[in-house]
Amino acid sequence: MLKFSLFDAALPYAEFLSTFGGPADRDRWDQRRAAVALTPEQVELLGKFTRVTQVMVLAGAWCGDCAAQCPILERFAEVAPALRVKYLDRDAHPEAQAELKINGGGRVPVAVFFSEDGHEVSRFGERTLAHYRKLVAALVPGLPVGADPAAQQALVVADWLRELERAQWVLRLSPRLRALHSD
Repeated sequence: MLKFSLFDAALPYAEFLSTFGGPADRDRWDQRRAAVALTPEQVELLGKFTRVTQVMVLAGAWCGDCAAQCPILERFAEVAPALRVKYLDRDAHPEAQAELKINGGGRVPVAVFFSEDGHEVSRFGERTLAHYRKLVAALVPGLPVGADPAAQQALVVADWLRELERAQWVLRLSPRLRALHSD
């Protein structure tokens, strides 16, 4: 099981990029972050999150999939005060990479959702369903993929939000946390 102490070793977005990324990496991530559009319904949903959700993302500043997806989590955190998102460099933390393998391989990004007191809630990564549908569309005709880059990005944003929402409701309905918060 992944140790929550790794969350303490993880870095906020800007510090992660300045520590592990070069200028081109930072520019790419920041351009993607600026391009993430949330719908009013998504902003409203994120505003309903009340349980602190600590999200540790195993990532690489150099990674194209990370640059495409991690800025989405930052946009969520901008509108949801209950979210705490931090990034752990894959290469600097081989023990985390070994623990978070997907299909036997080291993949990034992988997000681990923790409760406010450090209990693991769930894991998600390395590409969303919408992204996989886009990649496999030539092999399996008729899959719902975005017709243009903005539509595809909206599908990826929705996939990440579903995972985050699931973690939030697990935490919100947790008998242990409900007793702690008297709600």
